[in-house]
Amino acid sequence: MKGTGKRRMAGMLSVIAAATLTVAACSRGNATSEKPRNSPAIRIGQENTFVVKTDEIRVGPEISGALSARREATVRAEVGGALQQVFAEVGQAVKKGAVLGRIEDRTLIDAVASARSAVTSEKQALATARRERERASALVRGGAIAQREAETAADAVTSAEARLADATSRLVSADKALSDATIISPLAGIVSTRPVNAGDIVSTGDELFRIIDPSSMRLEASVASEALGALRVGGPVTFEVRGYPGQTFRGSIERISPAADPVTRQVSIFVSIPNEAGRLVAGLFAEGRVTQSASTGLVVPLSAIETNVDGASVMRVRDGKSERVAVALGLRDDETERVEVTSGLSEGDVLLVGAGRGVTPGTPVQINGGQRADAQPEARR
Repeated sequence: MKGTGKRRMAGMLSVIAAATLTVAACSRGNATSEKPRNSPAIRIGQENTFVVKTDEIRVGPEISGALSARREATVRAEVGGALQQVFAEVGQAVKKGAVLGRIEDRTLIDAVASARSAVTSEKQALATARRERERASALVRGGAIAQREAETAADAVTSAEARLADATSRLVSADKALSDATIISPLAGIVSTRPVNAGDIVSTGDELFRIIDPSSMRLEASVASEALGALRVGGPVTFEVRGYPGQTFRGSIERISPAADPVTRQVSIFVSIPNEAGRLVAGLFAEGRVTQSASTGLVVPLSAIETNVDGASVMRVRDGKSERVAVALGLRDDETERVEVTSGLSEGDVLLVGAGRGVTPGTPVQINGGQRADAQPEARR
C-alpha cells in the first residue's frame, strides 16, 4: 500500500510539473508575439525623409562662360581736337542717331568755307575756259587762227575740269570732317563705357563711347570636347548667372566653334539669349548645361535609391511601417543627384533617404518634427 501511495504521489507531481511548464511556455510565447506590437517606433528625422513629387529633370553636358552683347558698337573719334561737349553718361539709354557729343569744329568750319570758295573759283575758271574753246573753234572754222590754238583752248578746259573735281573732292572731305565732329550713336542701346570727358583732347581713332544693345544677349561658353555629340545648333540651354542666385535663364545654341582650344581641349559655343527685360548685363559669369534630354515626372534624390543584382528599390513609409518597394528608373542627373522614377511610386509617398534607408522592412517608424509617418502619404494623395 505504501508503494502504491508513493507511485500515485509521484504521478500527481509529474502532472503538476508538466502543467507548470506548459503554462510557462505559453506565457513566453505570448510575450514574444506581443513584443513588436508594444515596442516603440523608430524615430526618423525629417532630414532623412523625402516626399515624392512631380518635377522636371534635365540631363546634358555642363557649360560655363560669360555674357556679352550680340550687338555692340565702339564709337571712336573720326577727327582730332578738343572734346567740346558730352551728352551721354554711362548707363544712359540712347537712340540710334542720337548726338553723344561734339568735338571743337571751328577749324573744320574754316576748312569747309575755304574748300567751298575754291569750288566756286574753279567753276568760274571752267566756264571761262569753255567759252575760250568755243571762240577758238569758231575762229578755226573761219580760218582766222590755226588749229593748234583751238587744241590749246580745249586742253585748258580739261585742266579746269580737273581742278574743279579736285576742289569738289576737298569740299566733300571738309564737310565729312565737320560732320564727324558731331558724335552720333550708331545703334539704339545703353552707354556701357565712356573713357573721355568734356575738354579732353582726342586723336583720330580714340575710343569715346561704347554702346551695347541689351535686348539680345549671348553667352560665350565652353564645353568639354567629349560632349560634342550632345551639341546641336538650336539646342536648348539652361544656366544660372552670378548675381541672380536661384534663378534660371534659358537660351539656345546659335553657333558652335569648328575647332577646340588646343590647351583646354574645350569647344566654344555661342548661346542666344532673349533679354527683353534687360536684367542680364554683359560681363556676368554664367554656369549651366546643354539640355540633351528632359522629362517631367516623379523625381527623387539618388540617396533614396538602393541598387543590387535584383534592380533598384526604395524604402517607403506606409501605415506607420517601413517597406521596401521595387522601382523602375528613367533619366538620371548626376549633377543635381536626382533620378526619375517611372514606376513603383506615387506622388506624396514618403521615402527614407540617406541613413534612413538602413531601417529594416516592417519596422514601425515615427518621423520627428511632423505628423506620424502613416498619415503623411494619405494626406498627400
